[in-house]
Amino acid sequence: MHKFLVPIDDSDNADRALQYALGLAKERSSIELHIVTVHSEPDVYGDIHVTETQMAELQLKRSHATLAPALEAAKNAGVEHTSEILIGNTATMIVKRAEELGCDGIIMGTQGRGTVGRLFMGSVAVKVVHLTKLPVTLVK
Repeated sequence: MHKFLVPIDDSDNADRALQYALGLAKERSSIELHIVTVHSEPDVYGDIHVTETQMAELQLKRSHATLAPALEAAKNAGVEHTSEILIGNTATMIVKRAEELGCDGIIMGTQGRGTVGRLFMGSVAVKVVHLTKLPVTLVK
């Protein structure tokens, strides 16, 4: 059985990547998808009235909300899948988890949540391509 890691966020490109992966898995019954979303460690700065624990809970709640539609789509498609919320640097965690799981590749969108993040941090997809030895399929 082949396994592909599919990272998602709230972007249209991530949704298209998921749809591509689901189509591939439906065509070939020997494909399992591992659907993940990644959020950073909680950061609380300055005079903010949210504790680190509260921030972590908010991030976890948001991550579950991000995963829910993807898991529903996989279930409705009848595709074998697992899921997980990862915490840390997005590109690093995607690559690390795909390699830990023995994935055959990564299927992901080319652009995530917004252009501002890409300007300051660079594209997560580009970082994943450079960090991994696995094949990466980028979906626009």
